[in-house]
Amino acid sequence: MPSFQLWAQPWWVNLLLLIPLATYFAYRRKGSSLHWRQLIIIAIFAVAFGFVEAAVVVYLRAAIGLLPGYMGTFADLRHSSLGYTQAESLTQFPQSLLTIEMYREAATMVMLMGVALLSASKASARWAAFLWVFALWDMAYYAGLWITVRWPASLTDFDVLFLIPVPWIAQVWFPLLVSLLTAVAVALSSAGSARETAAGGKAAGTGY
Repeated sequence: MPSFQLWAQPWWVNLLLLIPLATYFAYRRKGSSLHWRQLIIIAIFAVAFGFVEAAVVVYLRAAIGLLPGYMGTFADLRHSSLGYTQAESLTQFPQSLLTIEMYREAATMVMLMGVALLSASKASARWAAFLWVFALWDMAYYAGLWITVRWPASLTDFDVLFLIPVPWIAQVWFPLLVSLLTAVAVALSSAGSARETAAGGKAAGTGY
């Protein structure tokens, strides 16, 4: 098991830790204007898309011979990642597949942004929707990998988060923490919006 490492690489990837804090302070007063029904629908998409992302990664590993058990049963597949190191495997990927992977990552971001744009009409609500769908998609991705191939085996396993513009490398706890705190911040802002809406309705009902 790798030892705990505090910082991600390159250095600017660590600035992602500011996103949950910035989200909370940006929406703590007026809220995100997103309703729980919207958040639930977006969450369903995010979880499903996260599993699709995990399945693509499983297929990529199998395609370059990093999952020797994929020709067997599902139980064999789940043991295929024993001793697997994601960050080190980056050097084993053919350049052609890495290029396609970069385009796929860009297309994934477009899809997540598209969902956010369709979810709300206000710019602030759309940004909150994007953060929500991205955070849940990211967590579902790691959950999907663990369910299928039992990776990551530990939160201190290293992962390649993105390839654009250069590889982002961090231990798994880092993206999971950022995504979890971001999802909590958006959920709290939506709860604040619901309270303000309810309060406004009561005030309107008591007017003469």
